[in-house]
Amino acid sequence: MPRTIAILGYGAVGRDIARQLAARGDKVRIFQRTRPEVLPAGAEFHPGSLDDAAAVASAVAGADTLICAAGLRYIAEVWEREWPLAMTNMLSACEKSRARFILVDNLYMYGPQTTPLREDMPLTDFGRKPKARAAITRQWQAAHTQGRVRATAVRASDFYGPRVGTSVVSHYGIAPLVKGKTIYLPYSPDQPHDFTYVPDFARAIVTLADAPDTDYGQAWHVPNAPTLSLRQVLERAGKLAGRAPKISVMPGLMKTVFGWFTPELKELAEMSFQTDRPYHVDTAKFRARFWSDATPFDDGLRATIGSYRS
Repeated sequence: MPRTIAILGYGAVGRDIARQLAARGDKVRIFQRTRPEVLPAGAEFHPGSLDDAAAVASAVAGADTLICAAGLRYIAEVWEREWPLAMTNMLSACEKSRARFILVDNLYMYGPQTTPLREDMPLTDFGRKPKARAAITRQWQAAHTQGRVRATAVRASDFYGPRVGTSVVSHYGIAPLVKGKTIYLPYSPDQPHDFTYVPDFARAIVTLADAPDTDYGQAWHVPNAPTLSLRQVLERAGKLAGRAPKISVMPGLMKTVFGWFTPELKELAEMSFQTDRPYHVDTAKFRARFWSDATPFDDGLRATIGSYRS
């Protein structure tokens, strides 16, 4: 039976979630500040901001599920100031409407680790952005434990895919690759690293939207293709694109200069634990409960290359 699902945020992941839900007949509501140029057939648009409790409540009213796919500027101060209020408003809206809550999440809240990341690892007190993600994790966990909201989080590693402007694989890598330009990376590409394909991320979110309440109150890690380094991913993309990738790692001075014009680049410093060592994600829990057939790299890279060529 078709359901009403509100999606807060319409970036790369939000778009694919909406596409998958609308394709099967669910009623989709999109909530963000500005109206997207294109919406899935039949989707509704609700304008508003996450810091406006009344607007969030209006978007969620009557919905079966609220999916938070929103992103904030990649700046610690913004995250510390705006994420707690946004989470408060979303949980309050769900409590009023009895909607379930799904957070489209990352892996920051685990902080620096030397073993594969698991959902049961303690929340970190390291760094500003990791602490901010840990803080909002405690918010939705408390709301679920207290019986106020049925809540869950679906967590992915660095993701890539068609038209993903914030992705190191897509934006820094494949976009210049298809133009025959040098790929400038902000860190060494030679550590093993798990990457999540955006349509797989969206599929996992839809899976939890369909799951029973007993699967809520916990986090889930999205399955990924077998681990490769960033260099290996880009070399594979080069073969598929028919171009040998020219890869260069930004030296410290270049990153400083770029940082003057792109404040978000400065924010990578405290996140170096994701790139200075092997970064593996344990997805066994999700694979045992739901599905395990993550999209192979070649398939995901072909789609990504095609999107940048077009």
